[in-house]
Amino acid sequence: MQDFFKLVSTFQTQAEPAYCGLTTLVVVLNALSVDPGRRWKGPWRWFDESMLDCCEPLENVKKNGITFSKVSCLAQCAGASVQAFRASESSLDSFRSFVETCASSEDHHLVVSYDRQILKQTGTGHFSPVGGYHRHKDMALILDVARFKYPPHWVPLSLLWEALNSVDEATGKSRGFMMITKRAKPTCFLFTLSCKDQRWRAMCKYLLEEVPHLLKSRGFTTVEEVVYTVFGSLPADVASFVKWIVEVKPAVNGPIEKVDRDETERLLYKSKVLQQLRQTRALALITKWMEQNSVNSPEDESLQTAILQACCQGAAAFRGSNCYSNVKCFKKDVKESNVTSNGARGEAVVMSSRVLVDGCEQVIDALVPKRPSSGNVGGGSVLQQDGIDQVTLEEDAFHPTTRDLLAVLLLALPPSTWEQIPDLSIHAEISRIVSRKELPHELQLEVEHLFEQAFFVSRSCTEEALTEEALIETKN
Repeated sequence: MQDFFKLVSTFQTQAEPAYCGLTTLVVVLNALSVDPGRRWKGPWRWFDESMLDCCEPLENVKKNGITFSKVSCLAQCAGASVQAFRASESSLDSFRSFVETCASSEDHHLVVSYDRQILKQTGTGHFSPVGGYHRHKDMALILDVARFKYPPHWVPLSLLWEALNSVDEATGKSRGFMMITKRAKPTCFLFTLSCKDQRWRAMCKYLLEEVPHLLKSRGFTTVEEVVYTVFGSLPADVASFVKWIVEVKPAVNGPIEKVDRDETERLLYKSKVLQQLRQTRALALITKWMEQNSVNSPEDESLQTAILQACCQGAAAFRGSNCYSNVKCFKKDVKESNVTSNGARGEAVVMSSRVLVDGCEQVIDALVPKRPSSGNVGGGSVLQQDGIDQVTLEEDAFHPTTRDLLAVLLLALPPSTWEQIPDLSIHAEISRIVSRKELPHELQLEVEHLFEQAFFVSRSCTEEALTEEALIETKN
């Protein structure tokens, strides 16, 4: 029962009838003290269901619930480490081992996806955390997040396994279980993948399935040709799939005059990661491709436009709204303020937007790293590496732009992407350019985070494609 006390201290009731997956994750993430990277209310950094929308829009979850693979994707996206197993790919003995391991630990928690009907309960598919294990009776304690229906209850493990080993009609695959732990390494602060935009499926299919075939079928003489092939036919704007993270908060007592130590550290971290990315050859290749092929950045990717969108999302979340599409944003103001944190003086840019939500006006502040004043990033300097110009533009130094998103996506693609390149020398060179081992530590963490996200996203993509095929066959 070691895990029980951690889980029960954060245990809560799902806010919506179809939010069982989201609420289960909220309970587990808060029990693990995973930092959401933003404030919930007041000064508190605490997970809420409204924050878990990177893998599926909340409107869809509210209406249709959420699949097993999307829950595992959300857990990883939120900064946790996830081991997910479908029952069809596991066994009762293996499940029992995970149940006992998690019940005996304060930092390992088990989430189960099961069919309520097999437990003689009302409803069908459901998610909840496991809060304990009775070895002698071989029973598991289910902390049911639908507390308006059932209190915590003990279930024979063999019966629970039967409920896990049922087929989810929405996907045609079995349900399962996942062990969630806190990451040993810091979570991502600057970049993340997003499945909010419906075009993510096309992006996922193209990058993970079609690109390897394209590279296999063509002869290349330079690595530049490889990069051009990968990004020359993207099915959607890269910004619909790769996002950069902005920290926002309600303006309480007028303009911000200082930020706390944690905020300062995050701003400095973001600036450092962006500088490191702009020193890579990957970004140099992207820059050269965009310039030679007259690839223009989207007109709406200006810093002020991005901040306005972030403030709209933040305002909707602060008001408890699941949808920000109807939020009215207006009157953008830009202010700069010095950052002071325990005697450490630096600079940040504070950008404010007035937002109208449900008839109530809010002022939302966004914190953006200050443009580095020295050296190798910004100021229009040009560096040389491996004979390729590395261009760093002053106006880009505040925040990631299209070239940065493309570069970090290039670095995060699976190594298997390049395996089928016919020319061995080209294969070796591109592998060296995108090697994570050669990246600075902070950038390496960011890229590894995106790579892990891509793994879970690809599973969701494959799962949804199979579901759509099954529906078509049924209709035919």
